[in-house]
Amino acid sequence: MIITIDGPAGSGKSTAARKLAARMGIPYLDTGAMYRAVTLAAIEANADLRDDAALANIARQGDYHLDLGPTHIRVTLGDRDVTEEIRSMRVSERTRFIAASPGVRRELIERQRRIGRQLGAMVTEGRDQGTAAFPDADIKFFLDASIERRAERRYHELLADGEDVTLDQVLQNLRERDTTDSQRAVAPLAVPPDATRIDTTHMTIPEVVELLYDTIRSRGLNMVPASHRDTHVII
Repeated sequence: MIITIDGPAGSGKSTAARKLAARMGIPYLDTGAMYRAVTLAAIEANADLRDDAALANIARQGDYHLDLGPTHIRVTLGDRDVTEEIRSMRVSERTRFIAASPGVRRELIERQRRIGRQLGAMVTEGRDQGTAAFPDADIKFFLDASIERRAERRYHELLADGEDVTLDQVLQNLRERDTTDSQRAVAPLAVPPDATRIDTTHMTIPEVVELLYDTIRSRGLNMVPASHRDTHVII
C-alpha cells in the first residue's frame, strides 16, 4: 500500500506522515529530507546552485543515505548524521534551487519509486508524490494551511532547534519556496485530482492523523499485512 501526502512547507504533512506510519507500523518517506540532503551536499561541495548538471550529479552520486522506519528517519552524509543540520535555515534558504533542478528531481523521483517497490508499503510525503512520483498510489492526501500559520509552525520548530531567526525571515522563505514549487518546470506542486484535501490551519496533529487514518479505513482499503510491520530500510 502506497499512501501519499503532499502539500506546501509547514502544512503539517511531515509530522502527520510520520505519526500515521507509526500507527500503521510501516515506514514513512520524507522526500523533503532527500532534497535537503542534496542541498547540504551541494553547499559543502561549493557547487553552483544554478548548474543543473552539477546538481544532478550530486543527487545521483552523492554519499547520502536515509534510514527509514515506522517511527523515525535518519539522514547521513558521508559518515556523519545530518538529520538536524538539513533542517537549518542555511539549508532551507537554498533548498528551492535544488527542488527546481529538473535533473535532481528526475533522479530523486526515480529513487523514490525504487524505495516504494522495495518496501511495498509506506507513507510518503512531499510536494509531488501523488502527481509525479506515485500517480497510481492507493490513496492520496493534500494538506494545506494559511501561510501565516505555516510560517508560525516552522518558526517555532527552528527556535526549538536553536536557530537564530525571525518570523519575518521564515515567512519570506516560505513565500519564495511556494513560488518556486508551484512554478517549476518539472513536477510542480499541485493538488492531485483524486486526493483528499485537508486544511490543517485550525487542526492539531492528532486530529489530522485521526482523519487520515479514518479516511483510509473508510475507503475499504486493506490495511498493511503483518509482514510489513516494524521494518526499516537504509538507502
